[in-house]
Amino acid sequence: MELRRLLTLSLLHLLLSAAVNVQLRGRGRGTHVTGRLQSEFPFYHTTEELQSEAKRLVSSCKASAKLQTVQKDYVSIDEIRVNPIAASNHSAKSAKSATPNRVSLLFGEHSRELIGPETGLMLLKMLCGETSTKKGMLEEALKDSEFQLILNANPSSRLRVEAGEYCLRENPNGVDLNRNWDEKWDLGTEHSAEQSHGKRPFSEPETQLVRDLISDFKPTTFLSVHSGTLGLYMPWAYDSQHLAQRNRAGMLSVLKDLDEAHCKCPFGAAGLEVGYDCPGTSFDWVFDHLKAPFSFAWEIYANPSEGDNLRRRWEDKVANMKIQKVSLLQSKELSDLYADSHSDFWSSTAMNQQECFSNFNPGTEEDYNVTVTNWATSYLNLAIKTAPLVKKQNAD
Repeated sequence: MELRRLLTLSLLHLLLSAAVNVQLRGRGRGTHVTGRLQSEFPFYHTTEELQSEAKRLVSSCKASAKLQTVQKDYVSIDEIRVNPIAASNHSAKSAKSATPNRVSLLFGEHSRELIGPETGLMLLKMLCGETSTKKGMLEEALKDSEFQLILNANPSSRLRVEAGEYCLRENPNGVDLNRNWDEKWDLGTEHSAEQSHGKRPFSEPETQLVRDLISDFKPTTFLSVHSGTLGLYMPWAYDSQHLAQRNRAGMLSVLKDLDEAHCKCPFGAAGLEVGYDCPGTSFDWVFDHLKAPFSFAWEIYANPSEGDNLRRRWEDKVANMKIQKVSLLQSKELSDLYADSHSDFWSSTAMNQQECFSNFNPGTEEDYNVTVTNWATSYLNLAIKTAPLVKKQNAD
C-alpha cells in the first residue's frame, strides 16, 4: 500500500510538472496558454522560473555561490549557499571561522504563501550583486555571514497553487509541514483540517530533506518565513505559556531593532504572541536540537487593511499599558491582536480561493515590489545584527 501511494504521488507530481512546463513553453511560442497564477499575477514566478532564476544567479554570482538538488520519493528540493569570496578561498575549517554566522532561511513550507519565496529570490539577487542595496550593506552582511536559502520547501503542492488552488497549505499527503518536526510533536493532532502533524515526526519527505540540509549547514541564525499576518517570532511556538530562556535577551534585542526598521508589528515568543499552541515547528526544532543561538519565524505579509489594523492595535496596546515593548512580549494581553488572523500560527475562518491569495500575498505589482524589497533587505539586516553577537558568544 505504501509503495502504491508513493507511485501515485510521483505520477501526480510528474503530471503537474508536465502541465506547467507545457504552459510555460506555450508562452514562449507566442500563445496565451498560461497557468492561473501567471494569468492573474504575472509578476510572480512559477516553480520552473524560481529554479531557472536561482541557477542563473548562482552561475553569475559576484560572491561564491553553489546550488544542489536533493531528492526523496516524489520530492526534489533545491538548496543554495552563498559565501563571501574571501571565505571560499580558505579550507572548510578556516572558512567556518572566517564566517562564524551561518544564516539559514527557509521559504515555502506552506505552498499558498507565495510571497515568501519571492523575497528569498530577491535576497539572492542582492547577495549576488544583481540588485543594489544600501551602500555598504551587502559587504557588511557577507563579511561575517554565509547564507543557506531553501526557496521552495513544499514543491508539489506549490504546483497546485500555481494552477489556482490558492488556499492549499499542506503537502500532497495533507500534512502541515510546519507541524511535522520533532519538537513537542506529540502535542499536535493528525485530525486538524489545516494543521495535521502527520503520522509521526518527520513522516514527510519534504521535512526529512529540509531537516538534513539544515542539519548539515549547522545554522547559528535560522529563519522560517511565512505570511498571512505580521509578526516577528522567537521560540517557543509549541505552547502559549513559555518564552525561551537561552539567549532570550539577544533574540529580543535583534527582533526589537528589526521590527522598528521593517515591520512595526508585534514581536516576541510565538505561542505567547498569538495565544495559540503550535507544536512541531521548524524554528522550535532548530533552536532546541541544533542549538542555534538565534531562531525565528516571521510573518511578513497581511492583507493591507488587516495589517494596518494590526499595527494600530499593537501601538495602542503598548501605549495603553504604558510599558516597554520588550516587557509586553511576556504578557498574554496580546493574544487578542491575532483573533482574526490567517497566519502560520493562527487561522480562524474559512476563505475562498481569491480571499486566500489576497490574505497571504500582495495582489498588485506595486505592493509586491515594496514587500520583496523590504523583507529581502531585512534578511541582510538580520545577518548584520546577529553576526557580532554570534562572534561574541563564540569568543566566550
